[in-house]
Amino acid sequence: MASFPHPPSSSGVDALGLANMIVSSARNAKTHRNNCEQLAEHVRLIGNLLEKLKSTDLMKLPATKEPLDGLEDALRKALELVESCRERSCLYMLATGWNVVYQFRQVQAEIDRYLRLVPLISLVHEFRMQNLKERLQAIEEDQKEYTLEEEDMEAQNVILKPDRTKKDANILQNSLSRRYPELEFDEALQQEKEKLNVELLRSRTNNDPDQCRVIEHLIDVTESVVNVLPSKKIQKLLVNEPTYVISGYVNNAKSTFEVTGLKPGDPSQSEWQTDLFDCCGEPCLSLKTCVYPCGTFSWIANKVSKGQIPRERATNDLMAYSLFGSCCCYTSCVRKKQRELFNIEGNLWDDFLTHLMCCCCALVQERRELEIRGFDGRCTTVDYFC
Repeated sequence: MASFPHPPSSSGVDALGLANMIVSSARNAKTHRNNCEQLAEHVRLIGNLLEKLKSTDLMKLPATKEPLDGLEDALRKALELVESCRERSCLYMLATGWNVVYQFRQVQAEIDRYLRLVPLISLVHEFRMQNLKERLQAIEEDQKEYTLEEEDMEAQNVILKPDRTKKDANILQNSLSRRYPELEFDEALQQEKEKLNVELLRSRTNNDPDQCRVIEHLIDVTESVVNVLPSKKIQKLLVNEPTYVISGYVNNAKSTFEVTGLKPGDPSQSEWQTDLFDCCGEPCLSLKTCVYPCGTFSWIANKVSKGQIPRERATNDLMAYSLFGSCCCYTSCVRKKQRELFNIEGNLWDDFLTHLMCCCCALVQERRELEIRGFDGRCTTVDYFC
């Protein structure tokens, strides 16, 4: 069963806060929208109950603490699942569609199991609280079935085929158009291939050959669709992925460094592969960086230094520089080192001004650049959501 990384924003959040985050995230799901909305509605009912209980001392009683802790863990899994439907590759989520459906069923069952362990009925009677029994009954009755929509099953069949016809390509085009209404088809493919290569990097790091084969097949699918629909040629290298161009089409390769023979410092790699203001393409990373820039910076510094600068030390150094109002000097030096690593054009003055004027955007760009190029230094793991 596919596993999904925990959302970085969920640690330290109580059950009520998690319920609200799930409801909010479900509104922006790109895949499994009906399942996300259904889970969000179920969680919303639980959130209403928790909101009512929060005004009392019930949640502090020993009898409620353990099941509520379990409920929080289950809600974190639910948030993780809904976030994956918003952030991960649509093609990947469609290909593993029934697996994802099973996870929706499992996570709701786990949420309800912990909720039943809370002695609410006796507590309601003891504290004579009104309407709680009705709320509990509404939660018990909300047991709709999670499933894969007919359109998603049709798209899944296309994705899993070894070869695709023009009709199949049109089905896939319509499926992506629904999920990326603001993008042209070739732009949607760019987004998908970017995400798929991040998925592939993570699977290789986790030494999961089966999942790697699935993702490599999905990358091939995006190329075969381009070939079947010649009017949809892609005119430029795709962002955030290892590719090379033959006869105007974009063809996938296993790795930028493996296939093209490029290495850090190769003179042919003289530009940033992601734009400074592309931070909106990674909303979770951008939000995390705005809230806690030290986390993103320490990750970058650790990778760029090939593990010689531990994350804790990078964070401490950055905070020390901040005391003297010169944190941009430190961060710009790390940016300079990253530029030199990949022989990207620029100078230290540009680096300093970039961090002075757009520090968060610069950090997001630098982290994505490392992910695009598949560079993890000497670290043993690459965790995209760490």
